[in-house]
Amino acid sequence: MNSNQFIVIPANETHVGYAEQICEEMAQSALARGTGIARRKPEYVATKMVEGKAVIALHVDGTWAGFCYIETWSHGDYVANSGLIVNPTFRKEGLAKAIKKRVFELSREKYPKAKIFGLTTGFAVMKINSELGYEPVPYSELTQDEMFWKGCESCVNFQILQSKEKKNCLCTAMLWNPEDKEKELRNKIDQKAKAKERLKGMQKKYSLLKRLQMQLKKTVKKTNLF
Repeated sequence: MNSNQFIVIPANETHVGYAEQICEEMAQSALARGTGIARRKPEYVATKMVEGKAVIALHVDGTWAGFCYIETWSHGDYVANSGLIVNPTFRKEGLAKAIKKRVFELSREKYPKAKIFGLTTGFAVMKINSELGYEPVPYSELTQDEMFWKGCESCVNFQILQSKEKKNCLCTAMLWNPEDKEKELRNKIDQKAKAKERLKGMQKKYSLLKRLQMQLKKTVKKTNLF
């Protein structure tokens, strides 16, 4: 992404004028893919902006370039980064990755203990999620908040979701679990500490061996003198 041409920032009340365009592009993009996402109203998107729960990308000339927002579920235990969309004019500029990274950081800032998840049919989004540390999971690992699943009712694939009893659908579920990441970090720290101790032990053994070799040389030298 050419950072001189775009800015990717948390949205606020000054950006609500873009809400209708964003929602329309979300709907058109879903229609083109044939794998619908839950449609959002401009008022809903505008509210996310005002609450500081969204990220927007803008071209330097003020043109809307991309967007993504945060939703919370199960009393804040789960966070979803939803509605990722890039203006067709600016696609293939790396904006999707930049937006996903920024909204992920914003989610961590606002909800540091929450599990962050997403549902997507797009391979590009799955790849970006993987780079951020998300793991593919069954739907049972996601929030069971009924309001979340109610949001899927406007998706063209909702009947599939119903027929599968919300156990799976065409979307892939991906999850970033802070508890798992903390365990991974602790394991890495422990492994580094153990490796450091092993290195110290090897250095001590090497130092002892060198001293023994020096003593042996001195002994041999004295023996040869006599």
